[in-house]
Amino acid sequence: MSARPDDRPAMLREVLRGLDSTPRTLSPKYFYDKSGSLLFDRITALPEYYLTRAEAALLTTHAGTICDLMGPHAALIELGSGSSLKTRIVLDRAVDLERYVPVDISADHLFDTAAKLRSAYPGFVIAPVVADYSKPLPPMADAVSRKGGRRVVFFPGSSIGNFEPDDAIAFLRRVAPLAGDDGLVIVGVDIPKDRAILERAYDDASGVTALFNKNVLLHLNDQLGADFDVDGFDHHAPWQPGPSRIEMRLVSRAQQSVTIGDRRFTFDAGEHIVTEHCYKWSPERFCELAARASLVSRKVLFDLGGNVSMHVLAPAS
Repeated sequence: MSARPDDRPAMLREVLRGLDSTPRTLSPKYFYDKSGSLLFDRITALPEYYLTRAEAALLTTHAGTICDLMGPHAALIELGSGSSLKTRIVLDRAVDLERYVPVDISADHLFDTAAKLRSAYPGFVIAPVVADYSKPLPPMADAVSRKGGRRVVFFPGSSIGNFEPDDAIAFLRRVAPLAGDDGLVIVGVDIPKDRAILERAYDDASGVTALFNKNVLLHLNDQLGADFDVDGFDHHAPWQPGPSRIEMRLVSRAQQSVTIGDRRFTFDAGEHIVTEHCYKWSPERFCELAARASLVSRKVLFDLGGNVSMHVLAPAS
């Protein structure tokens, strides 16, 4: 996410608020400049990172069911689309889809992906939208089917786990109107599992996830003129069983100071910045969460290994 010049004051304010908090935090959305998006693509291919394989397996098993639920002439609106690699499994089966609307914060990566999709799927409209889905979305005229089909908000990659529970509820409430009264919201959810499996997935042996985590510092150096010493921080990703989440951290290796904007922050050795929470939800608990957002479960789909789930939700009548 390379910020436009007029976006940088808001970005700076948000970053300063996070660094002033206890514990210090940085939003995970700042992972995703072009370099961060490419690093995440590498993460999805790692042997430790079970999520992408499990999600792809789920979509392969249930793509026909998802297309049947969408119905003819649908508009599929994917939030946080990235490279749309897993979504192609559904697009390959969606013979009567009218349009696909990928929404992503990283403009360069999004438009590169959209160009490839137009070549691969000439039968329907590809209408990319650059937006931060963690905030109110801009008007999306291209998200509306011209033939009266259903609008389907698609959020398949378990990124709902990056929200704090109350924020997840607020997010679902905010995006449900995009689907409309007769539309659907389809959400991918990671399921709790053995600690060792989870910690390996977020701290791989080859260090790609560490590079991805540290990229947030490079991004802030580039966009806001900060002077983070990237090598002065270590990547940690411990499992926290109480709240049922992985906590991604950048841990200061020694006492150091960082300047950003007109502020200077001092870090003690061992002090950390939280860059991401990755909550893992049981199917029952996630249905309860969705109900608090006035969404009812129409169907829950699973991969064959029971690693991940996908919830098909509709507005409560």
